[in-house]
Amino acid sequence: MKLLDAVKAALCAAAAASVALAWPAAAQSPTTGKVQVQWLGQAAFKLTTVGGKVIVIDPWLTTNPKTPEAYKKLEALGKVDLILVTHGHFDHMADAPALARLNDAPVWAPAGLSQSMQTLGILPVPQANRMNKGGSITPFGPGVRITMTHAEHSSELVWKNPATGKDETHVGGEPAGFIIEFENGFKLWHLGDTGVFGDMKLIADMARPDLLLIPIGGGQFVMNPADAAYATRELIKPKAAIPMHYGTNPALAGTPAEYIKALGASGTKVMAIQPGETLEF
Repeated sequence: MKLLDAVKAALCAAAAASVALAWPAAAQSPTTGKVQVQWLGQAAFKLTTVGGKVIVIDPWLTTNPKTPEAYKKLEALGKVDLILVTHGHFDHMADAPALARLNDAPVWAPAGLSQSMQTLGILPVPQANRMNKGGSITPFGPGVRITMTHAEHSSELVWKNPATGKDETHVGGEPAGFIIEFENGFKLWHLGDTGVFGDMKLIADMARPDLLLIPIGGGQFVMNPADAAYATRELIKPKAAIPMHYGTNPALAGTPAEYIKALGASGTKVMAIQPGETLEF
């Protein structure tokens, strides 16, 4: 009987431990407000929280051929409260330092990338914040939680040395994505630049994102439409998806139509918006 009691106790402890392995959740407030999601081309998005805070992800705007002219001036974004960068490539962080200085806003990026920005003097330490996969922040209080996730890609920081005028390649940390949970409980997953990986299912099972911001351009850089459709349909299964990171250059030839066709019968609603357009959730 003592052995049986011990086994029961062990099983109860294991069950309790499994319950504890939940995705970190934001403290939801009783609000009926909406989250605004605006695509600005490539992987750049402007998000406005229910409480009016503005988050910009992967700001490549001033030289992005797909960014509407109205937003090529950083001032056009209005007050920006926080900037997220998924990795060190130019088309994801080109305007992050200038946007941070303009708004006195913090940048949160993979730890190695932020460390390089600090070391090279691109941004001061208080603005170049280090973050690692699985880490979470609540930058505006408990109502909004941002968690860094895995991505399958690369990340190098190419920096022009002002003393020599030559480009130098520096540590860019590991590529990442971000899951953001807002005050109304809505969850968004910006996948960053990535290929398909099996733990997409694990992350989705834990976090249960409502909306994917998913690259579909293909070529030698990110998922093509078929890969993105498989990840959406078989691994993540969100309510909605916005395709991104396509059509900016000839290598990113995938299209929303190809993604929708490859997705087939699915419970995911594809929202193929144009740069500059905004959706509310």
